[in-house]
Amino acid sequence: MKVILRKDLLNLGEMGEIVNVRDGYARNYLIPRDYAYYASESAIKRLEIEKQHRAKKLAKEKVYAESLANSLAEVQVSVAMKVGEEGKLYGSVTPTMIAHELTIKGFNIDKRNIIVDNSIKTLGVFDAKIKLHPEVTANIKVWVISEEE
Repeated sequence: MKVILRKDLLNLGEMGEIVNVRDGYARNYLIPRDYAYYASESAIKRLEIEKQHRAKKLAKEKVYAESLANSLAEVQVSVAMKVGEEGKLYGSVTPTMIAHELTIKGFNIDKRNIIVDNSIKTLGVFDAKIKLHPEVTANIKVWVISEEE
């Protein structure tokens, strides 16, 4: 049976593709969950409308993400950690800690969008990336300081 995908599905295809699947898979899984439509003329027209709405939504999200990235460009976050000998931390600085500090500064960023290249296990200044949109990332400075200071 030929169906048109409404969403990107791993190992099956991307949104808007016409794929050939087994009848039971289409009737019992894809269509009831609105992952796909029967490949008819009306469904093709409906899909084109959805593509236009999705493109508009992504454009709005990108503009918002760019403005947020400009706001985050000057932000510096300080994380206080317990320090052992030779300036090594007990544990490491996690994206959850960075997200918490950003929340205190007024930015609501999900911890899954914060990318730290190498684990932070010493005192100092480090860079962290925040993925705001598939095409927009922001860089912030993370200062790791001693809890005693």
